[in-house]
Amino acid sequence: MQIGLVGLGKMGGNMRERLRNAGHEVVGYDTNPELSDVDNLVELADRLAAPRVVWVMVPAGAVTQSVIDQLASVLKPGDTVVDGGNSRWTDDEKHAAELGKHGIRFVDAGVSGGVWGLKNGYALMVGGEQEHVEALRPLFDALKPEGPYGYVHAGKVGAGHFAKMVHNGIEYAMMQAYAEGWELLEKVDSVDNVREVFRSWQEGTVIRSWLLDLAVSALDEDQHLEKLRGYAEDSGEGRWTVEAAIDNAVPLPAITASLFARFASRQEDSPQMKMIAALRNQFGGHAVESSQK
Repeated sequence: MQIGLVGLGKMGGNMRERLRNAGHEVVGYDTNPELSDVDNLVELADRLAAPRVVWVMVPAGAVTQSVIDQLASVLKPGDTVVDGGNSRWTDDEKHAAELGKHGIRFVDAGVSGGVWGLKNGYALMVGGEQEHVEALRPLFDALKPEGPYGYVHAGKVGAGHFAKMVHNGIEYAMMQAYAEGWELLEKVDSVDNVREVFRSWQEGTVIRSWLLDLAVSALDEDQHLEKLRGYAEDSGEGRWTVEAAIDNAVPLPAITASLFARFASRQEDSPQMKMIAALRNQFGGHAVESSQK
């Protein structure tokens, strides 16, 4: 299958490689000319045979809106745009309507997998009309992990990004729990090998997970996380999850508390946030701040 891919950063670049490894033809565009296969979106559209598929992997908000606006002018009726970034689900509805005026299809895809997706595959949560989604299944099958899991058609337009938003909210709470436990273990005098305690939990316990594996990996690199500043960003999806919970009167005390804990990291060098920062760097390649010790 042939596809245009806009945005060739940490995830987009790896997705291009994984798709090509599966035999798909990928024409990539990025504002960094060293990464691009073409010079602009007009050339990208010209390189694709109709009906075209263009997958967008750029930051949510104004950047995504700009790309959608440009694609509306260069694509044709019957073409499809897939937004695989971390857009808010309400923006999906807006983008579907805008592109629909030009006869262009729209599908939203929540993508999880971070910097490990090239090797392990990406979990995909997809929203859109059944016909539009099914036409893209060869791409989804190439990107997802091997086996029966890792892909879902979650519902109509916006459902994919809503599901990914909730996924990230759960992720916030899980990381916060590991971070709090790590800080308490580090605090007491009786436990003198916290890293190996974490390692011992990797098998046979109910809290074993990939995040726990990544925590151990981070501790192997920096046993007491002394090289990190206790500061962790929030990507926006944690906030959106809490806002959606308020709008729908759904209690989310753990996820909400984990979001507010990140705000606390803005005020001081929080030990818990060292672990959150380490985990975000491990699974997503997110930037960390040095403790400058």
